[in-house]
Amino acid sequence: MKPLFALLSATLLGTSPLYAQTSEPAAEEAATLGINHIGFAVSKLDATVSFFVDMLGWKPAGGQPEYPAKFVTNGAVFVTLWQVTDPENAVAFNRKNNVGLHHMAITVRDLPTLHELHRKFAANPEITVEFAPEFLGKGPTTHMIIREPSGLRLEFIVPSSRIEPKE
Repeated sequence: MKPLFALLSATLLGTSPLYAQTSEPAAEEAATLGINHIGFAVSKLDATVSFFVDMLGWKPAGGQPEYPAKFVTNGAVFVTLWQVTDPENAVAFNRKNNVGLHHMAITVRDLPTLHELHRKFAANPEITVEFAPEFLGKGPTTHMIIREPSGLRLEFIVPSSRIEPKE
């Protein structure tokens, strides 16, 4: 597991040779271009939409009332939220025992914003803070993980490139 964590840390810190940024195009480009959107099945559709819109400042971007589904975006990321049919009997995801999305990581503008989000999340009884802002590995990349009202695991991360060095 250590090599995987080292690769993840190197990737997040921008030091991984697998994800090195170059100004020249690759000889062979991948057939895919990036993530178009991410879809989540949720148990509390309105509360989850409110989390994204009211807590994070995202914008509603339509929906399908007959499904029911609602869409939200921050202008860079588009998320589809689908209400499960039977919320009372829905099976919660367990990151150690289920195949599926472990978490979604969202880049945060800067450290003060990350700490403000933590304060807001900790004050909201519908949100569970798994851990408060802390260094990822040896830092300075800083992150935290929460569970929003439907139980989705979301990581909020300030990459080292967004952290001003201390003088």
